[in-house]
Amino acid sequence: MSETRFIYYNSSGIVYLGNKANSSLKDCNLWIDIVDPSEFDFKFLESEFEIDSDTIQLIRQGAKRAQVRILDKYIFGIYLDIRYKTFKKLLIEGIYTYLGKDWMITIHSSDVNILSSIKHTMEKKNKRILEASIEALYFVLVDEIIGRYEQLLTSIEITITDFEQESLYEKSSEEMLDYLDMITRQLIILRRHFWYTRDVINYQLHMEEQNKDLKYLKIIYDNITQLIDLIESYGDTINSTRDLYLANISLRLNDTMRILTIFSVVLLPLTLIAGIYGMNGLDLTKIDHLPSGLLDVLITMIVISVVLLLYFRHKKWIMVSKPVKVLNSIQFRTSRV
Repeated sequence: MSETRFIYYNSSGIVYLGNKANSSLKDCNLWIDIVDPSEFDFKFLESEFEIDSDTIQLIRQGAKRAQVRILDKYIFGIYLDIRYKTFKKLLIEGIYTYLGKDWMITIHSSDVNILSSIKHTMEKKNKRILEASIEALYFVLVDEIIGRYEQLLTSIEITITDFEQESLYEKSSEEMLDYLDMITRQLIILRRHFWYTRDVINYQLHMEEQNKDLKYLKIIYDNITQLIDLIESYGDTINSTRDLYLANISLRLNDTMRILTIFSVVLLPLTLIAGIYGMNGLDLTKIDHLPSGLLDVLITMIVISVVLLLYFRHKKWIMVSKPVKVLNSIQFRTSRV
């Protein structure tokens, strides 16, 4: 259901906040916040503020790419509210803004709440906005959106840290790799949207060089740049977490192979003895009369074993001698240094 709020304010504070316009308040800045706009709202904007039909069409289509258009009587901008709908899904909603000479219009869905936070900033956190131009309120709105990006990245950072701790101290699972891949894809999406937002802010920085409230926009530009750098660092952290996961899997595999090797070493002599005494023609009741072929078999087994041991030593797989002389020379040089 469509809902519209008219906020008139000046240096005295917020003069009027209601669902109807008040034409008697002429010395005030006007902020109109429209939630879930209807066709009536679009017609109102076209008639009262001469809003361009192309920008309204973008709102109808639900455009979700940050952009800005500098028109004759106002500046049209699209920003994105990004947050988690579920752990695996990002919810991206467009916030559409019109900035005029002494008025600003924001349009968004009911899933986005910006009125209460901006109103709190105007009344409590930064009362200088009431004395400044409408551009200051616009910059505060953009800063609020960027601040929500920071909260989103904080939650992602905590999630990555939890995965890293799990890789170190708990048994890893294949689901962890799926989660890390999912977060990687989300970071790619966020980085692209942050780049678009930074381009929008950078464009306005160069278009409004004479604006005295431009310092707010410069701070916003620095903040979004830092967030992009954070995303880059998160990518490195995810790669290191993935390496920890693979190292943990390798350690578990080594432990498994070590246990199996111990069992093999214990059973191998027993298997050898059982194999020898299980030969056909060998009678254990007449151990003093061994078959003539048994000696040939034992000699053949010994020769094969010796040949294999010599081959393994030649390949330096076993019985590798330490380079004592080299080590001594290295220690000697180190002591001299």
